[in-house]
Amino acid sequence: MATIELTADTFSTVVNDRPGIVLVDFWAAWCGPCRMFAPVFDKASTANPDIVFAKVDTEAQPALAASFDITSIPTLMAVRDGVVLYSRPGALPAPALDQLITAIRGVDMESVRAQIPS
Repeated sequence: MATIELTADTFSTVVNDRPGIVLVDFWAAWCGPCRMFAPVFDKASTANPDIVFAKVDTEAQPALAASFDITSIPTLMAVRDGVVLYSRPGALPAPALDQLITAIRGVDMESVRAQIPS
């Protein structure tokens, strides 16, 4: 599956309002580590067609990036069933991204939801 570009208008629909896993890459064109991570992210999107891979251009969407306190890029966010399970800056190498995907797939979401205050 190809990556999709998110905006403030589409973010909630794509990330929060659908079941399953969404990986969001916060990036900018001028960012060297972002450009190095892009092919890793794209390759993972092809290998995992059941996961939504999305990108937020922090230059085009500064308010969206600010709403998640993105202060360093690239930042990768993993969301499952509308719950943020991972959000950290830094370009991951392919094996680390694969490990993260495996870990996110293995999360017991009933247990996670039980820990979220109502």
